[in-house]
Amino acid sequence: MAIIRDGFGIGSLSEISDEESIRVSIDLVAVARKNVRFIRNVAENDWLHHTPTIVEAIRRYEELWMPLISDCTVGSKVHTVLPPIDVEWIWFCHTLNPASYRHFCESRFSTLIGKPAIFDHENEEYALNRCREIWIRRYPLEPFENESDPYADDPVITNEDILGQVIKQRYLRTEFLKPYMSEVVYLLTARQRYKGFVHLLRNKGADGCSHLVPTSDVLLMWLSHQSYPTIYAEDVKEIEVKMEKVARVWEKAKEEEAEAAKKLWENDFGQPYERAGGGVALEVEGVVSVKPPLYWDFCDVDVNSIYKSMIPRFSLEVSVFLKLNPKFNNEEMTHEFLRIRMLRSHKELKIDKAISQFSSDIWQKACHLYCEFGTRGVLLELLSRGGRFFKGSSSRATTAVLWTDLLRSPGLMLAREISQNVRAVTSITPPVQGPYLLKCVPDRVTDDSGAMISDEILRMNRYQPQVGRWLSRTVLDHAGRECFVVRIRSCSVNGSIAGGIWRRGGEAPAIVKWQERILEIREGSWSYVAGSIGVAPEKVVGKAAPKEESEDRKASWYLSTGDELTIQWDSSASAAGFSFDLTNPASCNSSVKLLKGRKLQYHLPKFDLSSISNKQEEEEDHEEGFLTLVRFTEENPTGRATALFNWKLLLLELMPEEDAVLALLLCISILRTVSEIRKEDVGNLLIRRRLREPQLGVRDWGSVLLHPSPGLLPVSSIPYVQPWYWNAKTVITSDNESHTMRQPGFSYSPAEGGDNLYKRGILT
Repeated sequence: MAIIRDGFGIGSLSEISDEESIRVSIDLVAVARKNVRFIRNVAENDWLHHTPTIVEAIRRYEELWMPLISDCTVGSKVHTVLPPIDVEWIWFCHTLNPASYRHFCESRFSTLIGKPAIFDHENEEYALNRCREIWIRRYPLEPFENESDPYADDPVITNEDILGQVIKQRYLRTEFLKPYMSEVVYLLTARQRYKGFVHLLRNKGADGCSHLVPTSDVLLMWLSHQSYPTIYAEDVKEIEVKMEKVARVWEKAKEEEAEAAKKLWENDFGQPYERAGGGVALEVEGVVSVKPPLYWDFCDVDVNSIYKSMIPRFSLEVSVFLKLNPKFNNEEMTHEFLRIRMLRSHKELKIDKAISQFSSDIWQKACHLYCEFGTRGVLLELLSRGGRFFKGSSSRATTAVLWTDLLRSPGLMLAREISQNVRAVTSITPPVQGPYLLKCVPDRVTDDSGAMISDEILRMNRYQPQVGRWLSRTVLDHAGRECFVVRIRSCSVNGSIAGGIWRRGGEAPAIVKWQERILEIREGSWSYVAGSIGVAPEKVVGKAAPKEESEDRKASWYLSTGDELTIQWDSSASAAGFSFDLTNPASCNSSVKLLKGRKLQYHLPKFDLSSISNKQEEEEDHEEGFLTLVRFTEENPTGRATALFNWKLLLLELMPEEDAVLALLLCISILRTVSEIRKEDVGNLLIRRRLREPQLGVRDWGSVLLHPSPGLLPVSSIPYVQPWYWNAKTVITSDNESHTMRQPGFSYSPAEGGDNLYKRGILT
């Protein structure tokens, strides 16, 4: 890991020997990966977090498991057995308090009980089955799984000390669930930083502070080390007292303690103490903790990999730190500032930081971003503002830092000397797959074959009539790539929204019945034959058909996914009066709900957005048009949000585990129904031409998000570096709004059908 000594010299954390730090007798990378996976498993099992379940798990741990594992321990060797998940969670939490765990073991079994080193899934399965066999023979009247009622009243608490330990560790379920934390390259860096942290503790203690505050990556390694108690006890026996000064995850540190840790690290190693994915892990008094704007989650499976037109998004966390030369002249640099820009995808973004606000004593964070890997890297430019008689600014120095270079660098960190007086350190996390972003944009009317209605198509087909009329929408991803074509059509042979055919001087298209206005999704992009005139892809991947004509304030749609969508409304047909229900008779193991508004992880943050929110949106109902798709399972009865979409704007964000075709069918079906009920074109379905999109690379949707940390705001184009659903209308419609207002000026040919035709088809 590249570091800087004496401000601008180069050294390395890898130079630290075991004698200077500690000898770790276990593969901490493998342990940490296992623990991150285990913590995630615990977080997903809601029943494990109820007090009656925890109390019963503690009883099983004390009375059943610990005597069993004690008998399975011969000397320092432990048999390959693992307990059920509830007991393993108690065991894990207990080991994170080494003094309490040692006292418990020595008072009950006269020795410290260790853990078997099992890191792969197959061996875990074997160890669990082996434990089940022993358990059943040893405790025939005790079930192997925890069968207690998680909602029971007044459970009898037998060990308040262990219960307190488990409650304190609840923070682990949120702190260590970021997906990059299981990446090997991240953990290798964290292990080396952990050794550097222990080196500081061994040689300098806490420098007069009661606690030495770790960063999140260091904390992960420390807890992983502690989770194997016999190994940890042997490795740290020479500095056991000093290790007690490390602040624990549940403790609220003082701000001066966090600053002291930063100074100790920087004085010894010359590099920033914090890094991307490795900030100060604890809640610091006097500092407001702000959640990151990007929802990170593990991605075990991507159900959308079957769609070749969908390209996954990969995102990474970026931090840039600055430090000045202690010999620089402050007066000479009063007009200088650093401009941070992206190399691709969001060239419009400019983050300007005055050089005078930085210090020569410590590294200070200049920006904290979440970027798509497609942005390629960050551009750091030192500029000087014009003087009294000059306007504008001039460039003094420029350096580019590429993500690919950072991924190859030790520690995922690079130091660059921007000028003789300014040095920057950029760090990233490994890129991990993020949610998909999709939007539907208007396009030309098509016929039954999927060809756009145009003279060019007529000439190609030797003037054979184009049968049928379908409203069409093109689905674009975050980078403007065409993924799907959505069409509203008829189920009859000769029609769609408009049935029949058109010939020069022939009959006009006719409206089809409600039951025939089916929806269709085709996978892929248009095959363009002349400019913007093209033919839709042939492969149909999804359909939706109305169940019955809207009556009794209720409409239903059959979806090709096997789901049935039901929409109900009250007499006012207002946003609050609509309700949505999604059922699937074939699915017995899970259920789905469509919750109105932005729920769960999509809920708007509590900090004040009044200075950066669009004023027009403040006056409107923020939640109208938004639906959160939540899936419920036996393991997670509280639900997990897998998609958020706005059916008015036709915008979608979905996790890789959620089917994009299902989400699109829901969006279009709801918009189609609400438009008819309100007799209003609420989603601009009447627009039948592609509107101008922002130029690719200038401000690509979702390419950069700015962490809302205090001191890092404001920045230019604020709405475009926030999650899109904070200001959806502002982000998406700003470039199209003027075109939408001029929509009646579009010239539609008689062959396509006029506005009145489609108004009758959509609004009646």
